[in-house]
Amino acid sequence: MRDYYRPLVRRDDPRPETALPLAGGRGWFAHCARHRRDGSVTRVPARDVPQDILARLTAPRLPLAGLALDRTRIMGILNVTPDSFSDGGLDDGPAAAVARAARLVADGAEILDVGGESTRPGALAVSEADEIARTAPVIADLGGVPISIDTRKRRVAEAAVAAGAAIVNDVAGLTFDPGLADFVAEAGLPVCVMHSRGDPATMQDDPRYDDVLLDVYDFLEERVEMLESKGLPRDRIIVDPGIGFGKTQAHNLALLNGLALFHGLGCAILLGASRKGFIGRIGAEPEPAKRASGSVAVALAGLAQGIQIIRVHDVAETRQAFALWHAIEDGAGR
Repeated sequence: MRDYYRPLVRRDDPRPETALPLAGGRGWFAHCARHRRDGSVTRVPARDVPQDILARLTAPRLPLAGLALDRTRIMGILNVTPDSFSDGGLDDGPAAAVARAARLVADGAEILDVGGESTRPGALAVSEADEIARTAPVIADLGGVPISIDTRKRRVAEAAVAAGAAIVNDVAGLTFDPGLADFVAEAGLPVCVMHSRGDPATMQDDPRYDDVLLDVYDFLEERVEMLESKGLPRDRIIVDPGIGFGKTQAHNLALLNGLALFHGLGCAILLGASRKGFIGRIGAEPEPAKRASGSVAVALAGLAQGIQIIRVHDVAETRQAFALWHAIEDGAGR
């Protein structure tokens, strides 16, 4: 039976002599939770973790697109679609989108993720031509921070990279358009592979898993190994468990609780839960645009587990929360 190791992340002082650094960030661990598919979870000392997994848990994550990953970075969402679940239709043309991007950067966004196809539950597919027309002109006018293109399609990614994008973010985990994996590998581009089940139109139709945490881990591991086989180094791969994509509320919470498991893949981790439906249900807020507080709470849970990138709508609120979190950490014991 296979063992899966989730570091039990700590960030406080003093650290015991047995403590090991987590992925080059502020966190550390001395024990792991060992998960098995029989449902058992056992606390084990870090010294009992296999060396290959331990090496991936402790290795610093290298910079991506010139951005150091020694702390959690904020990715601002720039949707240029008429039908995204939270901010669709806000921008009337490229000029308005570029102006909103400038505000996101001023608020603290360190990456901008530009998307031209809504992937909300029930959304229909957009043609490549329309997606390119929505995204490429905006990307060409952006600057100052790395740009990510949020797409499932090779041609859209090619046009975005030609316009200035430096990262590809695929919510389909490179399963929708096989040519996209070849493109990022050939170009040596940083790429985020996300777990999802089904397509946006059907993904919330009774999703089921044997063990959601381990099933998502296995999927992402296979995607990472596929990219490595094509020549893309692991240090250029970002993994995203896909909160809200083919998951129930219980699935989302299990993944958020177990996020640290994904450090075992040896890749940067991206968390995108901003304004999602489960935040509205738990926080009793039906309007997505009013879910900043709940979204920040989820972002802080990710920061506590050592994730490298948080993808959010509410950049200023997230930046402020992170600043206070780090100030409290730095002031501990003084």
